[in-house]
Amino acid sequence: MKQHTAPSSRGVRRGAAVCVIWLVSAACGPSIPFIGGPEDPPAPAAEAVPEQVVGLPEPVVVVADELPIVELPRVVPEAPLSWEERTLRELTLREKVGQLIMPFVLGDFAPEGSPSHERVVGYIEEQGIGGVIMSVGTPIEVAAKLNDLQRHASIPLLVAADLETGAGFRMRGAVYMPGNIELGGATDFPSLMAVGAAGDERLAYEMGRITAIEARAVGIHVPFAPVLDVNNNPDNPIINVRSFGEDPAEVARMGTAFVMGIQDHGAIATGKHFPGHGDTDTDSHLALPVIRHDRARMDSVELRPFKEAIDAGIGAIMTAHISVPSLNGGILEPSTLSPIVLTTVLRDELGFDGIIFTDAMDMSAIARRHSTGDAAVRALEAGADVILMPPDVSQAIDGIVDAVESGRLSEERIDVSVRRVLAAKAKLGLDSERLVSIQNIGEVVGTPDHTAVATEIAEKSITILKNDRNLLPLRGTRSASVLSVTFRRGSDVLAGRYFNQAMRVTYPRLRTADLEAGDDESDYDAVLRRARGQALVIVGTYSSYAGSVDDRDQLTVLIEGLARLGVPHVVVSFGNPYLISEFPGTQAYMLAWNGSEASQRAAAGALLGAFDVLGRVPTRIPPVFALGDGLTIPMKITADGGR
Repeated sequence: MKQHTAPSSRGVRRGAAVCVIWLVSAACGPSIPFIGGPEDPPAPAAEAVPEQVVGLPEPVVVVADELPIVELPRVVPEAPLSWEERTLRELTLREKVGQLIMPFVLGDFAPEGSPSHERVVGYIEEQGIGGVIMSVGTPIEVAAKLNDLQRHASIPLLVAADLETGAGFRMRGAVYMPGNIELGGATDFPSLMAVGAAGDERLAYEMGRITAIEARAVGIHVPFAPVLDVNNNPDNPIINVRSFGEDPAEVARMGTAFVMGIQDHGAIATGKHFPGHGDTDTDSHLALPVIRHDRARMDSVELRPFKEAIDAGIGAIMTAHISVPSLNGGILEPSTLSPIVLTTVLRDELGFDGIIFTDAMDMSAIARRHSTGDAAVRALEAGADVILMPPDVSQAIDGIVDAVESGRLSEERIDVSVRRVLAAKAKLGLDSERLVSIQNIGEVVGTPDHTAVATEIAEKSITILKNDRNLLPLRGTRSASVLSVTFRRGSDVLAGRYFNQAMRVTYPRLRTADLEAGDDESDYDAVLRRARGQALVIVGTYSSYAGSVDDRDQLTVLIEGLARLGVPHVVVSFGNPYLISEFPGTQAYMLAWNGSEASQRAAAGALLGAFDVLGRVPTRIPPVFALGDGLTIPMKITADGGR
């Protein structure tokens, strides 16, 4: 018999192995340790131990030569589930659907128990909504309200807002009445077309950066910006100055810089409105626009900015309630509800894997054609992830749940979108901290270094298209009699406010007149009578956020009347650049792009020669002006030779 060694404690050695079997009678009592060794070999295994033998039990040894090594499988512990996966597993079907719904919330003061407060809390606690889209309010009110809503939510809310011209697009412009005291707010930038006129992608990045910082400070995570529509239709009633311009390459360049500015600073950018709302003459808030360009044109123009933003990693896309038959098999269906547009084109062909938000589902292009529940189901079938502003929250949720229970939609399809939403919340850090510090808002929002960037964009964007008789820059004679006419909507109480303040520094005798959309002919006649004998008349035209100007016929009559009187005059468009097509005989025409404080003050500075005017139009203005037109007006040299 071979000599044996004790088995290794780390496993069975290669070679002979020894198995020791103790046969102990149940009557033996406590175990007795084995004290034998190799010099005292045990009895062979075949020999039985008589039951009557009392004493030490004899061990039985079984010897086997060259037993194989047994490799036990390595046990790898399962990786812990991510927060979004753990959360998803805990949700019921109805709770999952709730995560895909985002209603509108006003940023007003709404105390506990008020109808507006209880309505939104009901959405959160009873319907389980996944987020909200925040509308107008002051920064402090918005932050406090969002903190309150977050405390009511079992899962952190994803908060979005239309911030096309910065956080000030929604959180600036509050005025205390009747004292007419402006309450201030977040940084309000010039329109995106102003950025296009400046032509500097660094400024586009800076605008995105500041937008993200101020948005996150008040509790907003998803700025619905930038607009990536290519505005190549002068009659577009809904995009206009919201676009960077009509050159798809420039829109892509500026848009991508804006996206990076947002996403490098902790927020999720949203490109809108896919597949491109720029070449329409119908407002999708009112009806369904149809774009009839072929696929090659769509690829080279409308889709290009979206493709480049997707390649740059944009986190979200918003759909357009427009029909593009060339992308949709010839069917006149809103892109928001089209599987070909959202899944085949956007997901598969362009490679987008972020969140798809619908545009507001209460817009007439959708709401007049489909019930709330059916529209929500169709949007998910098409490939959308989040249903924005359904006319009725509970009906939207009920419709989707019913579609799953009936087999029209699978729960797996719902899970795909819920994962995207929950993953976005985790990426934003909402799983660990959902509240914002009210105390820090004043250190971040609307600060001088942020408004300085708005001023830089405004000044570099000022564009002059006409300057007959070298009227500009103005001489700035303090004794001159100057009339400033503000043409505005009745609700735009800040129109002309900052412009006239700035002009009055140079012209202390400045007189002002206001004309509102809806004024009758006698009001315009009265302004023309006041214009007689003036050294200069400045007409400032203020547009809506989308460049819309009401009563354009009356405005044209006024400006043509100034020309007939021979009064020196300049028209400053604070918005829609295309107006000059209706009064081409005006003496001077300046574009300031929107009515923000920065733009109004920049317009006054440009008229007075405070800086070089270098802006170029990023869009054609038929029939006279081409893409890239603009006069260079050097800043005025002062009497002492300074500039």
